[in-house]
Amino acid sequence: MTVREEEAGPSGLAFALVASGALRSDWLPTYRAVPREAFVPARVWPGIPSGTEQNPLVDRAADPEGWLAAVYSDIPLTTQWDDGMHSGDGLGRTPSSSNSQPSMVFGMLADLDVQDGDKVLEIGAGTGWNAGLLAHRLGSEHIATIECDPEVARGAGANLRAAELSPLVIVGDGRAGYAGGAPYDRVIATCAVGKVPYPWVEQTVAGGLVVAPWGTEYGGEAVVRLTVGEDGTASGHFTRSSAFMRLRQQRTDRPTHEDHFHGRQWPAGGRKTVTRLSPTEVGGWVEQFAIGLRVPGVFWSTEPYEDGGYTLWTYSLDARSWATADYEPGATEYAVVQSGPRRLWDETEAAHRWWTDRGRPGFERFGLTVDSAGERAWLDRPDDLIRPQ
Repeated sequence: MTVREEEAGPSGLAFALVASGALRSDWLPTYRAVPREAFVPARVWPGIPSGTEQNPLVDRAADPEGWLAAVYSDIPLTTQWDDGMHSGDGLGRTPSSSNSQPSMVFGMLADLDVQDGDKVLEIGAGTGWNAGLLAHRLGSEHIATIECDPEVARGAGANLRAAELSPLVIVGDGRAGYAGGAPYDRVIATCAVGKVPYPWVEQTVAGGLVVAPWGTEYGGEAVVRLTVGEDGTASGHFTRSSAFMRLRQQRTDRPTHEDHFHGRQWPAGGRKTVTRLSPTEVGGWVEQFAIGLRVPGVFWSTEPYEDGGYTLWTYSLDARSWATADYEPGATEYAVVQSGPRRLWDETEAAHRWWTDRGRPGFERFGLTVDSAGERAWLDRPDDLIRPQ
């Protein structure tokens, strides 16, 4: 093994994960026994440690050292684009399957807090690595993983068999869970949701845990750790920031710019004002999360300019309201235009003020309660509900 291979190999990554606290001692033997490289295809698009961007393709046949370095870096690896419709070496439009960032994998496994004999349902098989880790730790007979994409499921199954592991791999809609194996002691999702499907709670024993990445329409996402009660209610705090691909059946069909403007040109009669809140202040991950909890049914995009400025566009999902806020470097006031029955920038500004007035809470102060009637977000304690504006 070359020096570069040693630095890029499993020992180097294990050292980094242990040092960061992501990989606990109880998971270290499983990490060593179920190597990530056995669950990574030959062609991957490496991500970045934080965020959702992808780097160019790394092909194992053409660059084996580069591929190994990517596999044993603490980064996510995109393995499929556009639900399998993408071909070629370039980037696709939307990543649709991946091998997750190792620190996130083991952080969520720590949240899951499995015990010997636990039965676990995983939502989203991906390449099979997470199911393989669980199968090694608890025994294959205790693990079921469900994947909606038949081709992805076949790949995960092949990887697991090659590793001499045999958890149940099911092709199906993850929202329904898998009643055939219920009840479970633990349910873990490796895809993000905007609403926790109640079957996940129903199929978990009282005292069991549901761990899932959860995000708002506006943006921001974190892992929630729900404890299921005797009454069928699940509740718990968020544990850590996350950035996962959305469960396919919960993707939002967002209206276009043209759907809002119908051929008109900005400002299209919108109401002009100014604000002292910089658009840069609403773009952080936790800020987006807090705003999204208070301002439902809204999404945004940016239009950048060569001088470093940009326009923040905010749109409503019903295509009836929109707002722009213009960021200029060095400015202390920013031009705003709003149109429609909702004043979207005013709502955004009020939500940011709400977050600031409460001490700019991080993800760990937020929580979620899920029952048969739906779900409710809260701050600090379950009775302090966060209500939309």
